[in-house]
Amino acid sequence: MKPIQWVKNTMPKTDDANLSIMSLDQMEKARAFHRTIPGYAPTPLAHLTHMASHLGLKDVCVKDESYRFGLNSFKVLGGSFAMAKYIAKQTGRDIAELDFSTLTSDQLREEFGQATFFTATDGNHGRGVAWAANRLRQKAVVFMPKGSTQNRLNHILAENATATIEEVNYDECVRMAAAEAAKTKNGVVVQDTAWKGYEEIPSWIMQGYGSMAMEADEQLHELGIERPTHVFVQAGVGSLAGGVQGFFANRYPENPPIVCVVEADTAACLYKGAAGDGAEYNVTGDMPTIMAGLACGEPNTTSWDILKNHVSVFAAAPDWVAAKAMRMLAAPIKGDPQVISGESGAVTFGTLCEIMTNPDYIELKEALKLNENSRVLLFSTEGDTDPERYKEIVWDGRDYK
Repeated sequence: MKPIQWVKNTMPKTDDANLSIMSLDQMEKARAFHRTIPGYAPTPLAHLTHMASHLGLKDVCVKDESYRFGLNSFKVLGGSFAMAKYIAKQTGRDIAELDFSTLTSDQLREEFGQATFFTATDGNHGRGVAWAANRLRQKAVVFMPKGSTQNRLNHILAENATATIEEVNYDECVRMAAAEAAKTKNGVVVQDTAWKGYEEIPSWIMQGYGSMAMEADEQLHELGIERPTHVFVQAGVGSLAGGVQGFFANRYPENPPIVCVVEADTAACLYKGAAGDGAEYNVTGDMPTIMAGLACGEPNTTSWDILKNHVSVFAAAPDWVAAKAMRMLAAPIKGDPQVISGESGAVTFGTLCEIMTNPDYIELKEALKLNENSRVLLFSTEGDTDPERYKEIVWDGRDYK
């Protein structure tokens, strides 16, 4: 089987100007907005005490995003907040003035009108954007990359969005969405990847993701855990990783957690950038992986700056790591709660387990300073968003290399 690749972060630091995007006051605004959405509740934090003992750790806690608004993924947090911030800006308001009921009112619809929100997605982000647009009485157009499943397309179409599966990769779909938005009246790109000239909306999406990290921090405190010593977070373009890293760097500036960012090995643009000279690195081509949510080859320029300054280790994991972790979380050690975790959701847990049990990764374990006193926080970012593949892996034991 292919090994997990990893590199310690030795990149030159910058002036860290983007860390302020994830300041605690900005996080409070995002969290306050999310609380106004009907059906909002913090997702569970699974405390895997028996697994922690098995792995030789003090605590292992997994944030279970399969419960988020019935959408089976965390992504809606970013898309909904970014759309709300956009409407607030266009109507000259602060986001604090626009709760969800105001955003969906006839009065605001008359004042703002209707926009068409364009995005590219493997499924989860597009579903979140379509869900939010549908409830905000706006339009959504979604481009999906080659290899996207019909099931994920159907979820997006069910939210009254226009959606298609294209014969190009994710990054090309992003360019298609941007091009269509540019020639559409009131067209707006809602994408969590940033590039030169397109930084504001991705930063709002990262702030939306911060709600999840803030919830997890509060839940750790409820368990009597003062702070996580370690955070494992997955990355596609890096917006989630930048949001989570940014929150914890601001939350614990004097004693931040050690952070490990994990990517799919076929789309490991951050790992390759860190292994090189720290410049942005683009992965091209089809990027085949079961981790559809991580099959992104071009980094978010805004979050990359945060990650360069604060992440300890970048890792690139093959598919078997995610598949094994899905099975372990689905059939936990007796006494631990079950977590239904999809391919992109489980890979960080799989990486942690390999580090703690496989002697081939002793140097990585030492680099991360993982030991019996470590309290590790992970994010299962999706549930069984592709139910048939989930069953193939967990029920049928489909093997990956």
